[in-house]
Amino acid sequence: MKYLSCKEHVEIAMDHIIDECEAAPNMEVLSEQQKLSTTCSFCEQHPTYSITD
Repeated sequence: MKYLSCKEHVEIAMDHIIDECEAAPNMEVLSEQQKLSTTCSFCEQHPTYSITD
């Protein structure tokens, strides 16, 4: 499972991973190039983080 998250929604993404996978999430900061080609999983802003299980 993977979520892309802006700074505003990072806690929500982490909570989803914890609830669904019952494991600690992994968080990576996205590069500038990755930010421009995608949107946050919860809104239309450019993501800052990749949250995975």
